[in-house]
Amino acid sequence: MRLVLLGAPGSGKGTQAAKLKQHLQVPHISTGDLLRAEVAVGSPLGLEAKEIMARGDLVSDAILLGMLEERFSRPDTVNGFILDGYPRNLAQAAAMDSLLQRIGQPMDIALQLEVDNELLIERIAGRAKAEGRADDNPESVRKRLQVYDQQTAPVIEFYRQHGQLTVVDGVGTLDEVFNRIIEAIAPATEVG
Repeated sequence: MRLVLLGAPGSGKGTQAAKLKQHLQVPHISTGDLLRAEVAVGSPLGLEAKEIMARGDLVSDAILLGMLEERFSRPDTVNGFILDGYPRNLAQAAAMDSLLQRIGQPMDIALQLEVDNELLIERIAGRAKAEGRADDNPESVRKRLQVYDQQTAPVIEFYRQHGQLTVVDGVGTLDEVFNRIIEAIAPATEVG
């Protein structure tokens, strides 16, 4: 199963991706982790990304897409993957869709974890307090959620129009949300 996991900061994507990885026996691919790994091993794309980040610039979509293409070519992705942190905007969604079609691994499902923004603010503020992070105050979290909503709404609509979007209630215990996810993706796992 090839699955993209969508959800606002604090929605539980990382936690659920770890459980899904075990359940589906496919790799969890986080673009942030992938970028750090490529930089650490000194791959050509990693070196290019390192230089860009050293200037304080954002790594281009083309570099990230190149890293993803290389990652998708590894044997552990033959039965699928869970993608987390990408795509973040419509251009990335369209480019990744084209890449996956070209390599014969089309996306099966885009799963959106839906959590009310006020609850997300509470979750992130609680996590920030526990970790001693002053940057996650309610106002900065509201701004991040607003940016997320603006950038991601077109991505959600992209997957909806392609008939690939499944929305799951992300509120509840870890196991309750996980069971909802498993139930939601069951038809795709039976087909793929």
